[in-house]
Amino acid sequence: MTIVVIDANILIDMVKLKLLNSFFSLGFRFYTTDLILNELHDNQKDVMPFIEKKQLIIEEITEFQLVEINTIRLEKYRLSVQDCSAFYHARFLNATLITSDNTLRKFAKDKALDVHGHLWVFDQMVNAGTLDSGLACDKLHELCTTINPKLNLPKKECELLKEKWQSE
Repeated sequence: MTIVVIDANILIDMVKLKLLNSFFSLGFRFYTTDLILNELHDNQKDVMPFIEKKQLIIEEITEFQLVEINTIRLEKYRLSVQDCSAFYHARFLNATLITSDNTLRKFAKDKALDVHGHLWVFDQMVNAGTLDSGLACDKLHELCTTINPKLNLPKKECELLKEKWQSE
């Protein structure tokens, strides 16, 4: 079973896109940290039922782990404590990190950690049949134009994925 650690930006966008059911229906073991969960606003806490059903496991940060996380942050000061907590737990669990934060993605890749973003998540949902390909195209467009236009997903890769999904 694939183990993934989710950063806040992915959770927030899945909430806004109303794709939590499709996302958590993937055959993954999902984790995040209490620091990341605390980043969510009350109206973004639609993830709570998934936590209650243990589809999303919240790792509570210990004092020792916080020291380790802050050591990581000293190495890459542009990362937030929350970002570093996601990186720390992905490395600790030997898991895939899911984030769209470019600084965190580059740092994770430099440290040889498996890391993916929004496009991979969408493709996984389509491939697993938890999200219809037509709806995936619509939701990806919504993500890029309305939900999170500052995300700056690569247009060429987005178009290639849409073409792939439409041909399936």
